[in-house]
Amino acid sequence: MSRSNKKAKSHGSAFYVIRNLLITLILGAVFYYVALPPLNPKSMESYVFLLGLLVVFVLLQMASLGLASYRKRMDGTTVVDIQPRSVLKFWSVKIPVILGALLIIVVLVGQVISMVPFRAKDYASLLTVTDGDFKEDVDQISFDQIPMLDKESAEKLGDRKLGELSDMVSQFEVNSAYSQINYQNSPVRVTYLDYGDVIKWLNNRSEGLPAYILINMVTQEVTVQRLEEGMKYSPSDMFSRDLMRALRFKYPTLIFDDVNFEIDENGMPFWICSVVDKKIGLFGGADVVGAVILDAVTGESTYYPVEEVPTWVDRVYSADMIVAQYDYYGQFSGGFLNSMFGQKNVRTTTDGYNYIAMRDDVWVYTGITSVTGDESNVGFILSNQRTKETAYYAIAGAEEYSAMSSAQGMVQHLGYRATFPLLLNISGEPTYFMALKDASYLVKMYAMVNVEQYQIVATGATLAETKQNYDEMLSQNGIQAEILPEEEEAVPETVTVTGEVKELRSQVVEGNTVYYFLLEDQWYSVSAALCEDAVLMDEKSKITATVSADDAGTIIPVTDLKIE
Repeated sequence: MSRSNKKAKSHGSAFYVIRNLLITLILGAVFYYVALPPLNPKSMESYVFLLGLLVVFVLLQMASLGLASYRKRMDGTTVVDIQPRSVLKFWSVKIPVILGALLIIVVLVGQVISMVPFRAKDYASLLTVTDGDFKEDVDQISFDQIPMLDKESAEKLGDRKLGELSDMVSQFEVNSAYSQINYQNSPVRVTYLDYGDVIKWLNNRSEGLPAYILINMVTQEVTVQRLEEGMKYSPSDMFSRDLMRALRFKYPTLIFDDVNFEIDENGMPFWICSVVDKKIGLFGGADVVGAVILDAVTGESTYYPVEEVPTWVDRVYSADMIVAQYDYYGQFSGGFLNSMFGQKNVRTTTDGYNYIAMRDDVWVYTGITSVTGDESNVGFILSNQRTKETAYYAIAGAEEYSAMSSAQGMVQHLGYRATFPLLLNISGEPTYFMALKDASYLVKMYAMVNVEQYQIVATGATLAETKQNYDEMLSQNGIQAEILPEEEEAVPETVTVTGEVKELRSQVVEGNTVYYFLLEDQWYSVSAALCEDAVLMDEKSKITATVSADDAGTIIPVTDLKIE
């Protein structure tokens, strides 16, 4: 390049700076609109965004000032030649390069001062854990409050229900979220609809999403709750009505973590958007500091500090965050070196967790085991998803998947699969409760496994039968079942039937002989382990049997039997 051309380049550098800066800002605006990074010094995304802008600007400047030359190799490939010393002679390139280097230094230092080995005690203190008393803290639950469905079964029921609605099934899809919440004092799972595709969004955007799915986890009833006015803000919406875009444009500096779909006590849909801050160093120790509640219909939103979140909200702290924070607590309370070598009192959570509806809140349950990874628990924790109140219960017993295997072993001839256990107070005993599902994900039976003495396993076709079998097994193992007023109210009423046995059959089920007998036009069943008199029964015996008033079906289980 001639000296005159170089001079022209030098004189035109201001023009290039302004032009390239405008191009960079336009590209940055497009990227921000799509990626939505928080503008927060504690967010790694912010540094990636800023570094990206600087790189784009520097490349544009180098191209404009002729600091990069191109030549072709013999094989036809193109090579870019850059002279670093020449590049740094220009202030319009030198300044962004220096700024980029400073950002990289900040990121590296921030990573180092946030590392667990240097801040183990701080990580351990993210979660405050108190010792709890299981019998006092966990109320015995009545039969009409025990949730029967897990998320997998809820998904199947929700999909089937939407398939029955001809006006919706062709336009919308059911999202797989199925958050568990308390709604009007009942455990339910709720989820929202998504637009099927872009064309279906164009066809339905003016009305919005017309409904949400609500599944009662006790009765297994599925409801498509239609709305008077459709939801205009959701993850499947586009442009300014996209949920995260609406949040980011109103709250550009907030770092969002978990976003959950919930309904208030009036059935109105909202998005609960957890806001986190990094409490350790620059990038470590994410913890919830508040929540934005966004009306799914109108898009109106309000930020609440975590201690002021309304009580109808059930999920502010995600289960994954609570589990991660307990793992920090369990591993690093004695220091980082202890977690690696001595490992005194080092604990960790087991694989999997579940939810318990209790005192109008949703609590995360997970087992706690030693770091040696054996198949037993040393205890478990319950943590409130709204307040993060966490209690540890030192009750040694079976690990959850071991309990599931025990329950499945009792019905292996039927091929049923157990749901992940719920930890309940049954007859005053910490008990794993599981539903047993068939290949179609339908609940067929139930199982109860004692946590501390996991050889005590009871199954039944109904909750009442399962509970009765469980109490009997407790008694056989020298454990007196507690009967609380709430439980007494929950026990179904019984009726007696009398008559002459017309037909009698028997089979061995789970090691026990079960007798099936016909009275009039109804079949009944009774286990010899439950009533020894059953072995004396034959055809034409006159009997009096006690059954649940609510039971109906082809075969009704008998709770008591007398032969006249």
